[in-house]
Amino acid sequence: MHAITRSGWIEVISGSMFSGKTEELLRRLRRAEVAGQSVAVYTPAVDDRYGETTIGSHAGRQWEATVIDNEGEGPLDILGDEPAPEVVAVDEANFFSNALVAACETLADRGSRVIVSGTDQTFRGEPFEPLPQLMATAEYVDKLQAICSQCGEPASRNQRLIGGEPAHVDDPTILVGADETYEARCRDCHVLGTGERPDGGRGRLSGEPDSPSGSDG
Repeated sequence: MHAITRSGWIEVISGSMFSGKTEELLRRLRRAEVAGQSVAVYTPAVDDRYGETTIGSHAGRQWEATVIDNEGEGPLDILGDEPAPEVVAVDEANFFSNALVAACETLADRGSRVIVSGTDQTFRGEPFEPLPQLMATAEYVDKLQAICSQCGEPASRNQRLIGGEPAHVDDPTILVGADETYEARCRDCHVLGTGERPDGGRGRLSGEPDSPSGSDG
């Protein structure tokens, strides 16, 4: 994938949920392990879907990882002591602060191959930092697509559903412990709740016409 040099570099694997990002990350880690390279893998504390000390794909494959605090703007614990591992991987990078960008740059400058995986869009379809910054500074970027759950077209967006209904545009970007589910959807099938919403109800979907005479419809 890269010429044999003494320099490090950054690889970003991005895309919507269910697009195979973590599966691709694990594939690259397995190849590094076969090559006898030293590997360090990190996952954010907020993501415990597959156990606190593993990263895992929806296909069930897992890898031992170190859980680190993903909040705050200070230096991240992934830097460690020199010499740095030959390969450093970070899963679910979208849950980290922008401090991750500087940490990845430092590791690459030290000679490490840094592999970062995460979704680059929020459930609203907006850029999900720090992935956009990492994609701009990385040597290699792969943006994967899933299959739209509604029409079968290539999907690039994360559809959040609350109780089976599209999430409201004003909902928090990250819902820790919330009873939400996600689907992969294309641009045309991706929807958001908007407008006023009574307690327990939902707003008008983005793209739907306004109700006549100001009625809730």
